[in-house]
Amino acid sequence: MFKPFLALILSAAMLAGCAEKGKESPPEAIAAAVYLHNGPPKLTLFTMVNNRSGSGAHTALLVQGTQSVMFDPAGSFEHPRVPERGDVLYGMSPGWVASYKSAHARDTFHVVSQEFVVTPAQAARAMQLVEARGAVPGAQCALATSAILRQIPGFETVEQGYYPLRLMEQLEQMPGVKTSRYYEDDAGNVQDGIKALAQ
Repeated sequence: MFKPFLALILSAAMLAGCAEKGKESPPEAIAAAVYLHNGPPKLTLFTMVNNRSGSGAHTALLVQGTQSVMFDPAGSFEHPRVPERGDVLYGMSPGWVASYKSAHARDTFHVVSQEFVVTPAQAARAMQLVEARGAVPGAQCALATSAILRQIPGFETVEQGYYPLRLMEQLEQMPGVKTSRYYEDDAGNVQDGIKALAQ
């Protein structure tokens, strides 16, 4: 019983964007792509939710401190103009954040954004943690993200676990959360969404 259930989770995660990857951009590419965030420091949890079952399929964390990066653990978002190291996507301007959401949203999934305005110290701690984490094995996106969040002051009550929807539900109960949902009705997968961005 357990093996078929685990296989189902892994296959759903891979379809939604939680599959192992290994892109490692050179330091000069990362330095050239840095997007300097000039708004208030923020942390935003992204959860890809299945439109049919309501289950969570992938988790990512946008960190906006002195710069803006996306921790996309075991994610499948790859673009030649977005450098990456250890599952951290660099140069995440508002345009690239919108592209990230658009690539994941389709007829079968929508994207839930949970935004928190944080202190510079909280954002700096999040940045330190995501850069130190390294590449995450497939189907462990929520496990890695929840482990990082609980090490950030103010998020210590977050329980570590494998389920993106459970993590999303926990953050929905926290004070100051601003939640939004993004939908698209196109078919395909994340790679199809990325190809569409390039056209």
